[in-house]
Amino acid sequence: MSLRLGRYGCLVVVALVFVIPVLWVVISSLEPPSEIFSYPPRLIPNHVTLQNYATALAQGNFGVYFLNTTVVSVSATAITVVISVTAGYGLAKFRFPGDTIIFLLIMGTLMVPLQVVLVPMFMTLKSFGLINNLLGIIVPPAATPTGVFLMRQYIRGLPNALLDAARVDGAGEINLLLRVVVPLSLPAIAALTIFSFVWRWNDFLWPFLVISDQDKWTLQLALANYVGQYSINWPSLLAMTTLSMLPMLVVFLAFQRYFVQGFIFSGIKG
Repeated sequence: MSLRLGRYGCLVVVALVFVIPVLWVVISSLEPPSEIFSYPPRLIPNHVTLQNYATALAQGNFGVYFLNTTVVSVSATAITVVISVTAGYGLAKFRFPGDTIIFLLIMGTLMVPLQVVLVPMFMTLKSFGLINNLLGIIVPPAATPTGVFLMRQYIRGLPNALLDAARVDGAGEINLLLRVVVPLSLPAIAALTIFSFVWRWNDFLWPFLVISDQDKWTLQLALANYVGQYSINWPSLLAMTTLSMLPMLVVFLAFQRYFVQGFIFSGIKG
């Protein structure tokens, strides 16, 4: 009993470490500017106001930034899921010369820092005329080795006998993938969807390099605009940050059960 209580106590401490900063952002966004940095910090504000949100929405084109970020995140996530599922299925269930080498090369790209490939990627986009274009931040990061690894590990655990039975019944490889593999892999697909959506939604560096027009900004670029050289507009920054967290929270709560299952099975199957 004491060991179990100790474990639960550690879990509570770890949870608080992650939750308290988020709570501070949300609570501070509801406080008047004069009370944001009051000491000691308060979990319950003395005065609750929505003026910070009204000011932030009035100062910037939040709707445009939100739409741009949604288009980028949803499109890139869809492409990531399609590529990862098909590549993971091929690497998990088909044996061909060089399959192990191909998989190791894909995994090896995880060791290459993003800063190393930024210039080549930028020059490639420039040659295709995708600079200052939303496609320029949708397509390049869509194929991720992490997604391929996640789907390969999960699909490897699917029974080969089930796939062979579908082939005997006349199912082609495309129908087999869509009607057998995808339904059975929904936990891993849901987990990959959450990962990819959060990555794209929070991405700052690549949109910062590619996008220059303000009407094509994503939310992260808009948030950075509140940080000046000599001052920071904390009320608007906190309000916009809180609003930008809501879509990720909704997506995670909707798929949290699949998220946990996919995370577990990707590590133990194969």
